[in-house]
Amino acid sequence: MSTCVTRSRSKPRLFVSPAVIVLLLLSFPASLFAEDDQSIAVLRRMGKAFASIANKASPAVVGIRATQVVKDGDGSREYSFGDPYSSPFGDDFFEYFFRRQAPRRFQRPTPKQVAQGSGFVVTADGYILTNNHLVGEAEEISITLGDGRKCKAKLIGADPETDVAVIKIDMGDLPYVELANSDSLEVGEWVIAIGNPFGLSHTVTAGIVSAKGRSEIGVANYEDFIQTDAAINFGNSGGPLLNLDGKAVGINTAIIGPGGNVGIGLAIPINMAKGVYEQLKDNGKVVRGFLGVEIGNLESGMGEFFAAGSDKGAIVMSVVKDSPAEKAGIKADDIVVELQGEPVTGANELMNRIAVQKPGTEVELVILREGKRKTFTVTLEKRPQDGSFSGGSGSVTQDQLGLSVQTLTDELAQRLGYENLSGVVVTEVEAGSLADEYEMQPGTLIMEINREPVRNVRQFKEALAKARKEGRLLLRVRTEERTRLVLIPLPPK
Repeated sequence: MSTCVTRSRSKPRLFVSPAVIVLLLLSFPASLFAEDDQSIAVLRRMGKAFASIANKASPAVVGIRATQVVKDGDGSREYSFGDPYSSPFGDDFFEYFFRRQAPRRFQRPTPKQVAQGSGFVVTADGYILTNNHLVGEAEEISITLGDGRKCKAKLIGADPETDVAVIKIDMGDLPYVELANSDSLEVGEWVIAIGNPFGLSHTVTAGIVSAKGRSEIGVANYEDFIQTDAAINFGNSGGPLLNLDGKAVGINTAIIGPGGNVGIGLAIPINMAKGVYEQLKDNGKVVRGFLGVEIGNLESGMGEFFAAGSDKGAIVMSVVKDSPAEKAGIKADDIVVELQGEPVTGANELMNRIAVQKPGTEVELVILREGKRKTFTVTLEKRPQDGSFSGGSGSVTQDQLGLSVQTLTDELAQRLGYENLSGVVVTEVEAGSLADEYEMQPGTLIMEINREPVRNVRQFKEALAKARKEGRLLLRVRTEERTRLVLIPLPPK
């Protein structure tokens, strides 16, 4: 029988005889069908695995409604009708993540603001992990359990510096999520997020770990986020990020993007949250260890200036007077490469690892000093609550850098907050110049060039001329916030 093709007025259709179909099927190797069957079987097993995790963990995931009365002066602040998004507690962070309930039409707006999010039970007697930005300032917290029961929760404690909070409900024999070891999590692993985005209870999404150790996001002071492409939206905050064992590896906290999910979600590593949880549960607050150093990262090429074999580690910018670090003998320009026998790759990592230690803890630091390894034992103290750590006067313009400087005077030091320091102050930065490219700003204090102190304009000019021959400029600069190193490659003169 031959193959026949007929045409219709609407759309061509191909008709193939049964005999031809049989011949075509016989021409394909059986192994191809077997491979397809195996692939489909793998997908089925993966789907079953996700379903099993969701069934296991979902009962321990809760919906959270946090309420606070917002005051404006002597009276309650009023909000416009129909505004679907607003800061529940007068905080822009809430505006980004949560939706408040708009007042009913034709009624006076209520002074109470409501934020909605997620949390997860971590003990059978009702302790729940969630985010500080959701419940930290709440006056009333309502919980909806996985089985639909509703109850009030008590705030046990909140830590704005990590954005972790602990609340508790008075119930027993509750399903709970076990906590994993997030340090063993690897980029590329499958993870699952469960939460209540937009009030849609127990929404399950899956993705992979996109990156680890994300910091400088601006969500909290201590940041070491897990990045994932598992869909996270408004209301997911506070919910668990789970591994394939159904254990929590993180607390979903933030999203990056213009609005809803764009595939960049951030979760607090559960190992960071564990220490905070224990302290909040026991004491209602977090007390952190204090080393007493200001630290920074070594940018590419900086290690050579300090006789280091690489750019890894955390460099000590300054040491606080009478601090544990000073008492132990640590100095500026030391590079911390190990803490408690484990490598230190950068400043953020060292800061986070010190912060989880309790005051009184002895820690062992390995530092590089002029290329030589030295070991120090430091007894940490209590971190200050406020986070604080206790030539001629003419000006000169450096055309190659595109900035103007003048010697730091007593009057300038007092006005700019540089008392007991020396150096030259940047007075002007030319737009588009090298100095502008490397974010130098008026008011910045330049204290060193290529590790040599500069106390006045004359020393600054001499050090700059010497640096031009080397083709690189390493500046130690100070602003109101911090001390940092800036490495600037110099073009040929």
